[in-house]
Amino acid sequence: MGAGHAHPLYRDGDSVVHRVAPEVKIVCLVVFVLAVVATPREMLWPFGIYALIVLAVWRFARIPLRWILPRMLIEAPFLILAVLLPFAEGGNRVEVAGVHLSVSGLYAAWGIVIKGTLGVAASLTVAATTTARELSVALSRLGVPGTVTSMLVLMIRYIDLLASEAGRMRQARLSRGDSPSAIHQAGAIAKSVGALFLRAYERGERVYLAMLSRGFDGTVPALAAGVGSSAPASVRQWVAALMPAAAAVAVAACSWVIR
Repeated sequence: MGAGHAHPLYRDGDSVVHRVAPEVKIVCLVVFVLAVVATPREMLWPFGIYALIVLAVWRFARIPLRWILPRMLIEAPFLILAVLLPFAEGGNRVEVAGVHLSVSGLYAAWGIVIKGTLGVAASLTVAATTTARELSVALSRLGVPGTVTSMLVLMIRYIDLLASEAGRMRQARLSRGDSPSAIHQAGAIAKSVGALFLRAYERGERVYLAMLSRGFDGTVPALAAGVGSSAPASVRQWVAALMPAAAAVAVAACSWVIR
């Protein structure tokens, strides 16, 4: 945990986006996602502009596509659900390559795919440019309750630890002749998952008790705001950094006006 100031999705760098105050990035993310979600799914051109905004931020943040695109596969389960909607929905139908598909299902699938993809892309952008320490400071500055902030930050910092623990447990099973691809080993894998959950729960209790013994009161210490994190954003920084989100809001408003 000595190097716990970063998290698995963080990409070390010194770009303009990295230097933006973390609370500004979080607000910008929320506003951008709300603008994307509020856009009518029947309108196609606004989503192209949103994609250009994300690509522009990636350019300023110096995040290469080969780094971020594989990490966007986290939305794959939702894409599978979207593929099924044109077949499951009712209403008017249209023939595509000899297959009759629901019009409302096609729009629903398009909305899930494009809005989910843009939301994941924006979230990964913030995650790639914000450390776990900066995240805790930002949430505190934004007035998020200390208990919620602590839970989120500790969860992020312990992802690597739990992943390593799961890897060690898997290696131990393999060294004892386990075959993960065999169906009859499903019971052993399920027991390993349960054991990992219990270990994580017990470890969490020990860490919490250790924190209490050191004076933890459920809030992020104010000292963290000046150690390894940027200073609070000025008004000029707020205006400059929120320009992508403001552009997204303007696009969403225009899409409703000319709908």
